[in-house]
Amino acid sequence: MDIPAVATALLAEARATNERRLLVLSGDPDRGIDALGEALDSLPVAVTDTVLVSDREVLPCERVDPKRTAELLGTTREVVVYDAHDRFEPNALGRLTGVVDGGGLLVLLVPDLAGWPDRRDEFDASLAVPPFGEADVTGRFRERLVTLLGAHPGIAIVNVDSGDVERDGLTRPAPRIERDRVAIPDTRAFPRAAYEACLTRDQVEALAALESLREDGRAVVIEADRGRGKSSAAGLAAGALAADGADVLVTAPDARNAAEVFSRARELLGAEPETGEYRLETAAGGRVRFARPVEAADADPDVLIVDEAAALPVRVLERCLETGRVAFVTTIHGYEGAGRGFSIRFRDRLDESGHEGRSVTMADPIRYAAGDPVEVWAFRALLLDARPPVAQLVAEATPGTVAYRRLSRSALASDEGLLRETFGLLVAAHYRTEPNDLARLLDAPNLSVRALTHDGHVASVALLAREGDLPADVREGLYDGGRIRGNMIPDLLMSQLRDERAGGPVGWRVLRIATHHAVRSRGLGSRLLSEVREEFSRSADWLGVGYGATPELLSFWSENGFSTVHLSTTRNDASGEYSAVMLSPTSDVGRELHDRHAAWFADRIEGVLSDPLDDADPDVVRAALGSVEAAVDPGLSERDWIHVAGAAYGPGTFDVSPGSFRPLAVSHLIDGEAPLTDRGERLLVRKVLQGRPWDGVAEELGFVSTRMCMRALGESFKPLVDEYGSEAALEERRRYADE
Repeated sequence: MDIPAVATALLAEARATNERRLLVLSGDPDRGIDALGEALDSLPVAVTDTVLVSDREVLPCERVDPKRTAELLGTTREVVVYDAHDRFEPNALGRLTGVVDGGGLLVLLVPDLAGWPDRRDEFDASLAVPPFGEADVTGRFRERLVTLLGAHPGIAIVNVDSGDVERDGLTRPAPRIERDRVAIPDTRAFPRAAYEACLTRDQVEALAALESLREDGRAVVIEADRGRGKSSAAGLAAGALAADGADVLVTAPDARNAAEVFSRARELLGAEPETGEYRLETAAGGRVRFARPVEAADADPDVLIVDEAAALPVRVLERCLETGRVAFVTTIHGYEGAGRGFSIRFRDRLDESGHEGRSVTMADPIRYAAGDPVEVWAFRALLLDARPPVAQLVAEATPGTVAYRRLSRSALASDEGLLRETFGLLVAAHYRTEPNDLARLLDAPNLSVRALTHDGHVASVALLAREGDLPADVREGLYDGGRIRGNMIPDLLMSQLRDERAGGPVGWRVLRIATHHAVRSRGLGSRLLSEVREEFSRSADWLGVGYGATPELLSFWSENGFSTVHLSTTRNDASGEYSAVMLSPTSDVGRELHDRHAAWFADRIEGVLSDPLDDADPDVVRAALGSVEAAVDPGLSERDWIHVAGAAYGPGTFDVSPGSFRPLAVSHLIDGEAPLTDRGERLLVRKVLQGRPWDGVAEELGFVSTRMCMRALGESFKPLVDEYGSEAALEERRRYADE
């Protein structure tokens, strides 16, 4: 059978079953392009329904740069070609698999399969983090991929060098039962046209659930895999609500992710006026508009629709609950990566929010038939459906029953069960885990995995990245403004914080740490970090971590021996938080590195809080400063002390000399033992350090009046004067205390 015949037969079977098929053309890249041209010429597919993802302009059809495949999300094509010779990226494969419509064909152009795992390309080069080189990158991910290509149905493999058809990819399925006609509910609030646009019973059920957003205090959760029509249902609901005059705000990790929502809303509204691609207005005064997740909670809409909710951090989702009517539309297993934080961690917060909730899970595919072999293969190859072990298997795990294990890349690659449990737990813990992360886990030389296992099953896991130990020329270039991959903490300490020596010591950064949801709060995470510290103290100078700071996380890391050395001055676009960087020294060299940065942080934080961090959560500031291990001295002049003591014990006021109070507030928050209440410390942050207006501070912190807030600030400084005060301060105190 020749290549055109293979391609024609595959497409015919795909169309007959409304499934997708995969054609692999392996071998020389030029021969692959020639074979591809012959195959496409033989197919009854319009050139406008074909897309080539390649660096090479070799076909008269739409071409997309391999680094820009995210632009195809939310679109479909009948034939998608991925030229993976120069750069094979798992993320791109996942996205492109989702672009192929039912009855369509995915074509992969790859090197000879037998030698592909041993070749290195541009993506492999991105895994070669200094001081490692390309030769240190392994090919375990592609070795696993090649094995699965040869094992799954619906995949044809042709060697273009020899002309051999190694697999024809045909499944020869039995005839399928036609899908039942979708019934429109007799009782409904949304227009009949919205329900007529639904293609499955699941979509009808989802749309009916979304009708509840016509009333305040309602929350709807819609979960589904890709291709089930959840975004379409959300778009129909958005259009129906806007037609009734509601202000509907749509948010998602990126505007492109919400394209289907707006497309379906626009179709339902028909001739209604529109003002832009991501903004629709209706004659009834309603609208559908887009905002980024970090802006959504402050936009004050009538209804908020959160698309791709699983790709957002839990803290961002919590803020969305401030809206009275809200829908969370989320992918269970995302092609481009989605975490399980939504379903595991956020559901409890939703249940406690006071919203009356309703949940719908959509299972019926729309764009292709159930059991589509390409979807089954992609889920397995990219571990899109990886999950932690079943809860019962680790339910009895405690710090005393678990074993500490080094999970080598070879062990993970050779044990599918271990790999699925490990990767599944990492997916569960993080708001966004991508197929690229699976390749990094198996092939990146700078990464290591440590775990606690209970009866052989993974109960807690840490993903670690080796950083530092940079050559002198690399350190010099970094200090002079250069960039470097995979060395986040040395990069920060050298280029931004201006410490040229910071790139020499060896460190391990904790990229992610995850504990099974069934055994959280038992001390397993702390036990794992303790084991990691003991192991790496023999070969490293420091452990480090960087993350979107919350009071809870800062407390966890501080309790485990990590100290804040930096707070970012811009919010992370994804998490909406300021990031904290913390160090835990494991050698004398690491201690020197930590101590100077802790001291520098304590010295500069006063000025940072009054400018770029003037809106940081006061509890984040308190927790960050409370973890700092540095000797601090307020360094106040006699005049400063008189101002502070006069405001605390006498008729003086803060506003006369705010600068006199700030070093003292920083000193207390770092190492003070004065008995201040939580509200008293928040007052120090908001008013003294961040310089917020009195009225706003009083309202935020619950004071009955601005005058009471001012009086409380003076009271808060009394124990600080007692703890730190100079003789001049104490004399001022005695003067008024005696009255």
